[in-house]
Amino acid sequence: MSAAAAPLQPIPSKPTACLALADGTLFYGYGFGAEGTAVAELCFNTAMTGYQEIMTDPSYAGQIVTFTFPHIGNTGVTPEDDETADPVASGMVVKWDPTQSSNWRATEELSVWLKKRGRIGIGGLDTRRLTRAIRQQGAPHVALSYSPDGNFDLESLVEKARAFKGLENLDLAKEVTCAQSYSWNETRWAWPDGFGKRTEAGHKVVAIDFGAKRNILRCLSSAGCDVTVLPATATAEEVLAHNPDGVFLSNGPGDPAATGEYAVPMIQEVLKADIPVFGICLGHQMLALALGAKTIKMSHGHHGANHPVKDHDTGKVEITSMNHGFAVDAQTLPEGVIETHVSLFDGSNCGIRVEGKPVFSVQYHPEASPGPQDSYYLFERFAKAMEK
Repeated sequence: MSAAAAPLQPIPSKPTACLALADGTLFYGYGFGAEGTAVAELCFNTAMTGYQEIMTDPSYAGQIVTFTFPHIGNTGVTPEDDETADPVASGMVVKWDPTQSSNWRATEELSVWLKKRGRIGIGGLDTRRLTRAIRQQGAPHVALSYSPDGNFDLESLVEKARAFKGLENLDLAKEVTCAQSYSWNETRWAWPDGFGKRTEAGHKVVAIDFGAKRNILRCLSSAGCDVTVLPATATAEEVLAHNPDGVFLSNGPGDPAATGEYAVPMIQEVLKADIPVFGICLGHQMLALALGAKTIKMSHGHHGANHPVKDHDTGKVEITSMNHGFAVDAQTLPEGVIETHVSLFDGSNCGIRVEGKPVFSVQYHPEASPGPQDSYYLFERFAKAMEK
């Protein structure tokens, strides 16, 4: 069902939204979505599609996203594309105000969707200038405010941005994880039927939810996995009580070292069970910490759907979807832990495996939501490891 066309609103005579950086720089634009103020870390994402998946990706907790692609909102929104129940990113910054949606799958306009869910948008900014500032100076702390009357307390906004403590030492997984365990059997979307249901029994997988995207769970199910999702705070005893054939460590937000305070001991005990373990994004960082490596905060992180990654084992280059502000320090990988993938943008670590064991992880998002589909094979690799 197509979204009902909403009349275009005239551009206000003066700016109705303001983005204030902690260094005092101010950007003015036109607000949409919910009114109010949000304080967060500012990042940029280079993906040309998938703005709804990005806004609902739990990995973006504590962040406002600048979209470098100007046509944001032109395909509307649909519940099928949500990666979690509600948007997690604090706000969005775009070049042009969202236009009326034009897509047969759209059920709602982006601005309406954001307003219902309490998320702020600002359009009309020079996003190229803003992106350059982020690349050169690192991800800034910002305050984003939308007020229809265009009146702002600029000093207060700058002070709020300066008072933001940032994502380092911040455990956000507890804020986005599930409240209780649940089973998952939905499979990937396919034309013309949409999402499917896996009915046959499969490999028993326990997925630890540090902020799991729905499409990751769908990919596991499509690979023949019978998935049980547990909260981020689950203990090793709770995980192993399900007698799993394998354990999956999900993506998520925040500082991996902070989440690792409780997650690392659990993972270390699970590793002793000698069963396959597969991690993505924050799960990759959690596994690395459990194996004795360290993580570091990146300057502006990697966010986009066009990141080239080289697989050392095969020599192939995959175009991947990424979203992370922390990375595994490859220099700290202990003996027996092999670096399998690296970013061709900056050489940062993008994958590891444990020598002689079915334990591996990647920094990027092979579920491709949004993004390319070069890396679906990793879910099949996990399934084959459980067969053995």
